[in-house]
Amino acid sequence: MYQIEIKHDGLNKYRLIKGKDRHVVEQKAAVQIKDWDERWEKQLEMLEKKHEKELLALEKEEKKEYASQQTTDAVENLQVLDNVLLHTLDIDDRIDWDDLKDHSSFVEPYPVKPTPLHRPSQPVKSAFEPTFSITDKIFSKNKEKKIKEADLNYSKALEEWTLEIERIKISDAEALKKYKSLLADWEKSKNQFELEKKETNEAVDLQKQRYFDNDPLAIEEYCDMVLSNSEYPDLFPKEYDLEYILATKTLLVEYNLPDIEAIPKLKEVKYVATKDEYKETYLTEAAVNKIYEKLLYDTTLRTIHELYEADATGALDSIVFNGWVNTLNKANGNYEKKCILSVQANKDAFLAINLQQVDSKICFKNLKGVGSSKLSSLTPIAPILNINREDTRFVSSYDVAATMDQETNLAAMDWQDFEHLIRELFEKEFNSSGGEVKITQASKDGGVDAVAFDPDPIRGGKIVIQAKRYTNVEGVSAVRDLYGTVLNEGATKGILVSTADYGPDAYNFATDKPITLLNGSNLLHLLEKHGHRAKIDLKEAKKILKQNN
Repeated sequence: MYQIEIKHDGLNKYRLIKGKDRHVVEQKAAVQIKDWDERWEKQLEMLEKKHEKELLALEKEEKKEYASQQTTDAVENLQVLDNVLLHTLDIDDRIDWDDLKDHSSFVEPYPVKPTPLHRPSQPVKSAFEPTFSITDKIFSKNKEKKIKEADLNYSKALEEWTLEIERIKISDAEALKKYKSLLADWEKSKNQFELEKKETNEAVDLQKQRYFDNDPLAIEEYCDMVLSNSEYPDLFPKEYDLEYILATKTLLVEYNLPDIEAIPKLKEVKYVATKDEYKETYLTEAAVNKIYEKLLYDTTLRTIHELYEADATGALDSIVFNGWVNTLNKANGNYEKKCILSVQANKDAFLAINLQQVDSKICFKNLKGVGSSKLSSLTPIAPILNINREDTRFVSSYDVAATMDQETNLAAMDWQDFEHLIRELFEKEFNSSGGEVKITQASKDGGVDAVAFDPDPIRGGKIVIQAKRYTNVEGVSAVRDLYGTVLNEGATKGILVSTADYGPDAYNFATDKPITLLNGSNLLHLLEKHGHRAKIDLKEAKKILKQNN
């Protein structure tokens, strides 16, 4: 796994981006940083414009216009929130893999080959021949002197020319050497650019292939990109966590929603000329609460819609959306993170909804979503599904039922096979509702044997399961131990499965507690329900177990 921490001081944003491939992670980080930079520039421009308007609004008419613009902005801000759901319906949320690729060109200019310096012509001796006067012809010394001076001048000119030619040769050689060095650097940079571009694009292709091969991590990363592309007002944290459950094709979305304090409350601004002041009108608390609740319901439906619409491989059969809010507890002055709504939406049922016409709150309730009657109260609720990824007790499981027949004696099975059989049965039982069952490390009749996560809003939650391959009647101690485990695990229910039966004291203890007791007869019925047959013969099992020991 690769990960990059990115932050933006201006927006006070932080995000940890993870992924299997370094290039894809870097590309996603670059896109996020670019988005933050653009938002920051927009904010700075808005602040600058506001400052300029305040300076310019010296005259009354200008101040009236300023107030009118403030009102228009306030109305538009509220309108944007009101259209959060509708905004996404005309957008294709599927990821365009080609957009993720690097289509840039190498922009570094090609080095310019130097032009050789001009080389002067070699001095010609005839050009230095002296001219003689009549006197020079009469007096030979004058003539010789002029000849000697001419020869000296020619020699000097020839020497200077030779030095100049040598200097030019050196200069040209140095320029050519520098050019070759620049050319080598250019070619190296270009090759490096093309290599990185090729690696990035191959990584995108690989990521795409992994996604279409239904790789769980690739599906999570794809869904992350879908939600990253979704445009929301700045008041949204745009922070979330995803987990894909391959066995049930369920995506768990832990989504951070805006706090109610982030909702804009300005309704109107008027300029009172007589007092030379602005009068601001704000939304009532009831109006803010109504806007906030609709926004949360709209966001929930929008997120589910975007993920289903983008699902190009049919990887998602069910989505569980848990909405969290980080809000200030005014009683103790500390920020608290609360889950205030939770819903599970199966694909076929959700796609049948006409989101253009829907009332998002009624739709949420119709999907059996869980939340307080007034979301604005920020009352915490238990999420429908909230798998603890840090539970190191979970181990890989294997199927047992397919190897059995009607002569298989459950009471004489290997104790580890029996625990995996119980996990397999309950996984089939919970699969229809999008649940998941995980088996824990081998316990040999001690502790938690399996943990079920049931998304049903009424009966659901975390359920601990203990499997007892017993040949004797189960007493109250095992039931009492299970109840203690339920409390210790923070579970909503406990299920005790035994190949034998339970004594009266065991049934009495479980009567008023969140505990279900399944005896051998119940177990055989559950097996038959899911298409498997076996038997429970306690006498035979005692003999077999005694021989094996």
